[in-house]
Amino acid sequence: MPQPTQPTWALVAHGGAGAIARGDLSAEQETAYREAMAAATTAGAAVLRAGGAAMDAVETTIRILEDDPLFNAGRGAAFTAEGRNELDASIMDGRNLAAGAVAGLTTTRHPISAARAVIEGSTHVMLGGEGADAFARSQGLEQVEPGFFFTEERWRSLETALGKLGLPVPARPAGAAPASGKARLVHEEGKYGTVGVVARDTQGDVAAGTSTGGANAKRWGRVGDSPLIGAGTYASNSACAVSCTGAGEYFIRLGVAHRICDLVEHAGLSLQAACDRVVQEQLTGLGGAGGVIAVAPDGSMAWSFNTSGMYRARVADGESLAVSLYKDET
Repeated sequence: MPQPTQPTWALVAHGGAGAIARGDLSAEQETAYREAMAAATTAGAAVLRAGGAAMDAVETTIRILEDDPLFNAGRGAAFTAEGRNELDASIMDGRNLAAGAVAGLTTTRHPISAARAVIEGSTHVMLGGEGADAFARSQGLEQVEPGFFFTEERWRSLETALGKLGLPVPARPAGAAPASGKARLVHEEGKYGTVGVVARDTQGDVAAGTSTGGANAKRWGRVGDSPLIGAGTYASNSACAVSCTGAGEYFIRLGVAHRICDLVEHAGLSLQAACDRVVQEQLTGLGGAGGVIAVAPDGSMAWSFNTSGMYRARVADGESLAVSLYKDET
């Protein structure tokens, strides 16, 4: 009996996990999110189909999601309690464990590209705050005014959160534009919004990347798991590539991305079994909420989440694009 062939390339993307149950989104919102996930994933798949590297596919896909106001990353990012957009991202190359990360960006249009530049233009792994933006400028990465990231819907979410906390609402950012077009379809899925991509290329190499605007109304320079290698992002050709989304403090405490890779490499678990053990048992047991996507060097793909939904898509050589939002979708 002939054995099924392994895909020569594969890509999985997520756009955040959280309260995404049937009935939470209008028909127009659901269509918008499905189309956005499909468009970004298709662009990444085109890179892989043409023989491009997993790192390139990850960066390409995430840049599109960062520019889409539907998602809590880049344009459309959540606001801090001070009314700022502080952006975090990380990327990792499974070939050689090269990793780059940035936290607290405020003027760099594409945080994922800044994270990759940390690998290629410095001897460091993680840069933060004003220094990270300065480094991005030194690498020729596009800079924008802070108002570029503003969306009215995220601002309203901030006002609501600050009201519950009894904190004052800050002045609107300079250059903030009124709600228009696609931004009005933003669904506030809670504090778990993040975007991420994992890929396996035709050379058998894997990579992972994650980008986020962070938690709504966060204070004191809070940083979640997204820019932390091993917590929100990890990739190794000896195991798998993982990107996470959820309540970052729990993902940090568990080292979720690295833990999944360890279970694949050292415990012999399948990719899906490793994801399920960490998310459904360990993360849930600790009280954390969120999800993961993963891909292995053999081309196998997986996702697992303990929330009511997660924006997600997957595509591989010989497999059609699949986009899912809700828990009861495959």
